[in-house]
Amino acid sequence: MKERILVTGATGYIGSHTIVDLLEQDYQIVGIDNLVNSSIQVIDRIKKITGKSFEFFECDLRDKPSLSDVFKSFDFDKVIHFAGYKAVGESVQEPNIYFSNNFVGSQILFETMAECEVKNLVFSSSCTVYGNPKDVPLSEQSDLNPTNPYGRTKYWIELMLQDLCNSDPNWNVISLRYFNPVGAHESGWIGEDPLGVPNNLMPFITQTAIGIREELKIFGKDYNTPDGTCLRDYIHVCDLSLGHIKALEKIGLNKGFLPINLGTGNGVSVLELVHTFAEVNKVTVNYSFADRREGDAVKVWADPTFAYDFLHWKTEKDIKDMVRDAWNWQKKNPNGYN
Repeated sequence: MKERILVTGATGYIGSHTIVDLLEQDYQIVGIDNLVNSSIQVIDRIKKITGKSFEFFECDLRDKPSLSDVFKSFDFDKVIHFAGYKAVGESVQEPNIYFSNNFVGSQILFETMAECEVKNLVFSSSCTVYGNPKDVPLSEQSDLNPTNPYGRTKYWIELMLQDLCNSDPNWNVISLRYFNPVGAHESGWIGEDPLGVPNNLMPFITQTAIGIREELKIFGKDYNTPDGTCLRDYIHVCDLSLGHIKALEKIGLNKGFLPINLGTGNGVSVLELVHTFAEVNKVTVNYSFADRREGDAVKVWADPTFAYDFLHWKTEKDIKDMVRDAWNWQKKNPNGYN
């Protein structure tokens, strides 16, 4: 068996897909999640895909005694930290819950790791740390200027991790700044299942196509882009999960804090994604335009060169794979995990 890994946010969208890959590569997994934005059913789905079991604990990172109990029960080699709220629009409306859940929860996690001498971490960061950039593609050296509370929590956590690494040379941190995860596992057993009205684009598209939503609202049609809608770097969640495996393998090669972009390097507009989804899956997606949404950047896509050079990782799936797998998940699970 390989190393024992603690995965926070284990039943979330990206966490669940990463655990599938970890189990298939024989890592020993302990997962924790507070289940606020995810379903306990994910555990059985992962077991069904992989044929393997793993330890799971319902735990909020802000509950220090419970978190400490998990750490005292296992000898962890490394931690992958996914847990956190992730909706840009919601963070603008309710910033305090993002400050508490994302930042405070992370601080307590890192404090507990330090107490237990577990100082190898892969952190789930975001391209939102770059804000609304003037120039694309974005490299790891691009200016950091987040424009919304969600992005600021990721930025603050990165600063906290840099301070930890500067204070103690035993810390090794890779911060994966990923762009826009979409798609689902090809089996259709796990996928993106937001609670309530989706804040992210792809689940809103799939829920509109299947009839849960009447129409998709596209925020802004007057941006300085070819079709007037925002440009994003959409990355298949299964490509993204494999990036975490590569990060685990390389984490000791660079001492201290290391940010790495995970993206395709291609900008795709919101309207292009909607049209591709409809064409590939032969379905209708009703949509209309709405005013621009506060906090949205115009053009964001990655320069993935460093990820290829250092991690020997690159994306394998294209936009057609993304929309096909997302629709397969939605068709098989019209009401999500319920």
